[in-house]
Amino acid sequence: MKKILILSANPTNTSRLRLDEEVREIQAGLERSQCRDQFTIISKWAVRPDDLRRSLLDYQPQIVHFSGHGAGEQGLVLESKTGDAQLVNTDALARLFKLFQDTIECVLLNACYSEVQAEAIFQHIDCVVGMNQAFGDKAAIKFAVGFYDALGAGRDYEDAYEFGCTAIDLESIPESATPVLKSKSAKCVPINSAIALENPEGQVPLESPFYIKRSPVENDCYEEVLRDGALIRIKAPRQMGKSSLMSRVLDYGSKQGYESAYLNFQSADAEYLSSLEMFLQWFCASVTDSLNLPEKLGDYWKGVLGSKNKCTNYFQRYLLKEIDKPIVLGLDEVDEIFKHPTIATDFFGLLRAWHERAKNDPDWQKLRLIIVHSKEVYVPLNINQSPFNVGLPVELPELNQEQVQDLVQRHGLSWSNSQVQQLIMLVGGHPYLVRMALYQIARERTTLDKLEQVAPTEAGPYNDHLRRHLLNLQEDEELLAALKQVVLADEAVNVGTTEAFKLRSMGLVKFQGNKIMPLCNLYRKYFCDRLEL
Repeated sequence: MKKILILSANPTNTSRLRLDEEVREIQAGLERSQCRDQFTIISKWAVRPDDLRRSLLDYQPQIVHFSGHGAGEQGLVLESKTGDAQLVNTDALARLFKLFQDTIECVLLNACYSEVQAEAIFQHIDCVVGMNQAFGDKAAIKFAVGFYDALGAGRDYEDAYEFGCTAIDLESIPESATPVLKSKSAKCVPINSAIALENPEGQVPLESPFYIKRSPVENDCYEEVLRDGALIRIKAPRQMGKSSLMSRVLDYGSKQGYESAYLNFQSADAEYLSSLEMFLQWFCASVTDSLNLPEKLGDYWKGVLGSKNKCTNYFQRYLLKEIDKPIVLGLDEVDEIFKHPTIATDFFGLLRAWHERAKNDPDWQKLRLIIVHSKEVYVPLNINQSPFNVGLPVELPELNQEQVQDLVQRHGLSWSNSQVQQLIMLVGGHPYLVRMALYQIARERTTLDKLEQVAPTEAGPYNDHLRRHLLNLQEDEELLAALKQVVLADEAVNVGTTEAFKLRSMGLVKFQGNKIMPLCNLYRKYFCDRLEL
């Protein structure tokens, strides 16, 4: 008889999970199964680190199931003696499970962001399942029920994993790509062909199976946003996933009990960008609206104090006093402000001043800022008045080959390594370009070979994307000349620091040392043709 040890932890200072329902559903499924006499379930609640170790020693289980919270690189969340969260780090977990590698057959970590721990435990246990991102309660329960129903029917662990993912799909929950199987005897890599395809435009929805984590970026941001007065700077070319990352950091903050507010500077009417006074009033009113509070500019925008002081007072005496918990403020498309140097200098100086005040002022420690932009900062800012040289800098990298392969599988495609490499040669690791290609191919609108032919033309799926870049280049003769030099060269070239960084900010090139080369063949072919080179 195989023992299933279910360990549950839901500390008092974490969001509530339906762990009792998960255990009840697992038990009910096994009790009605044809192999019910082959399994026994042992449940342990409010598990502390000592409980974990002692339970493994006392019960010698073949299957270990953890239900609760995960914190990515930081570890799994167990309970302390006071019932609060206590993190158990990944190395300690791996070392513990190594001591039971002769008895434990399978470990299922039914917790958000637990793939890190799954990978470490997999070094010692033959079959481990972890989650590669946040995992909703309903999806977690459905996966567990599907997994153990299959075991109860006599299926092996690999099939049980497939049944778990299918159980999620059957409920039309878009999270079946979240569980990750690591098995030394897996028959194949699962392909989630039942997933509804998504048109790759704009932000990737929070529950989308097509969001690819670029570790350790996400976990670094999650850890940073918990710090008093945090400031996170996310920089990458357009359509690289900046806003999608920010939305996940905001969501993570919300799940910690924080308030979150989002502001896109592209939504500012031109009239509000005509003066600092009007801009800061718009800024305060927009943040207030995002926090679902009544606007009180009339109460705080009085007297002879300058607009920056009035804005600071509005935040400190109203917003930060009204809300008694941390506030995560996401500022998207900050590039729009760069176009107005006078406003930019004062506004960014204000953000830096708030960040500095948070070092000692409890009120300002509640404010956590996320700044998202694409371009290099060419606005002349005093080094001590710029928010772009403090906080956590995050530059989103391109997808690597393993991550592209992952996306291929999530689109229900079974490709060879050479096909994956063919796609990367065409579009690089640019997330939007990769997803658009896979979307078109998965919808059977084209094939990889046909895409390679049509992609650099106006008849291809990238025509709007490419044309936007061409129009932007034609507005800057020096930048256009630099790009011509790059696409004509057979190797990386030096075009000057300013032009190199501008082209990189546009996402058209990549660095090799201090030199640059086209990001991908798509850009080289398109610009050579359109510029008649």
